Amino acid sequence: MMTLGCALFATRWLQAPLYFGLVAAQGVYVYKFFNELWHLIDHVVSGRADETHVMLAVLKLVDVVMIANLLIMVIVGGYETFVSRIGLQGHRDQPEWLSHVNSNVLKVKLATAIVGISSVHLLQMFVDVHHTPQHDLLWGTVIHMAFIASAAILAYMSGPMASHEHRGQAAPAPQPVVLPRQRDHTPDEAGSAAEARIEAAGFPARKTLEMFDDGLLRSPGPQTLARLGKADFVAGHRNVVLLGAPGTGKTHLAVALGLRACQAGHPVLFATAAEWAARLGEAKAAGRLAKEFARLDEYPVLIVDEVGYAPLDDEAPHLLFQLVSHRYERASLIVTSDRPFGRWEEVFGDAGIASAAVDRLAHHAEVVTLDADSYRTRGLAAAVAGREGTVL
Repeated sequence: MMTLGCALFATRWLQAPLYFGLVAAQGVYVYKFFNELWHLIDHVVSGRADETHVMLAVLKLVDVVMIANLLIMVIVGGYETFVSRIGLQGHRDQPEWLSHVNSNVLKVKLATAIVGISSVHLLQMFVDVHHTPQHDLLWGTVIHMAFIASAAILAYMSGPMASHEHRGQAAPAPQPVVLPRQRDHTPDEAGSAAEARIEAAGFPARKTLEMFDDGLLRSPGPQTLARLGKADFVAGHRNVVLLGAPGTGKTHLAVALGLRACQAGHPVLFATAAEWAARLGEAKAAGRLAKEFARLDEYPVLIVDEVGYAPLDDEAPHLLFQLVSHRYERASLIVTSDRPFGRWEEVFGDAGIASAAVDRLAHHAEVVTLDADSYRTRGLAAAVAGREGTVL
């Protein structure tokens, strides 16, 4: 059954020649565009073109460009969705729509493009209304309204389909390592896209910046936390490194910043360093490490918690270094550790790997050292002090 399934899946490559045929059609439209442009220039220079003629010619050029845009969406988006990934993650010219394209989004965008093309055709009819039969105007308007109605229906249907897709993504997937999932959300929250991203991020608990007690925090100042809370570091592909002793709130802040990133529209994935190492180790053993890194490129923010809390064995230091290196200047990492950079050799077990990882991680990063007493032992210390005062 596995062989049959793989064979059926391989038949998707039969579609590849179809997309190359559409590339040839794109070339035809390029020729048509410049042919129309040449005729327009020739008519204008020779004085044979009035205002109506120029407007109609320009509308024809716009029509050709819009059809070419429709073709490129079908070629690139369709190939990416139904045949194979193109691997444009991190490319400076990657189209915005391609980063979140799927069959549902593609259908809506195509419907919208068709409405735009139909609008141009209808405008051409009205500009040349004296030479357009009334019958053509009537049916052109009816057909255009039908396109608008179909696009509106597709857009309306995309809401429930997107919500269903988010629920599917939030459901436990067959991953080699099962990451912890968000536990404390309400049914009302699951309705929005932001809450769906929060749910899918795998946060161990819901922690916000407003919940963080900075009253006993000696450093950093509140302005630093407020600045990080804007999540501007995500757009700049910068990292955030939170260092400090156990109990100073590093994980709380990492989750809170991840929460803000989700609310700003960025998918986030959370795991401890040990879990990331195990996940990447399983991927490497299965021969799909490159695909795993490519899949993680879909997340602008990855949170690596508790670096140094648990010893890393075997290939784990190398895998974590590859993760840091792969994300360098491409996407953001939020990292927490109880050890300063100078002691990361103890974590990675190799001075060279530790130095290379720190170099890439800290180059474009906000490094924040939390200086405070452990919140886990504050109550205990107060209780001990109270008992001693009573005895005295």
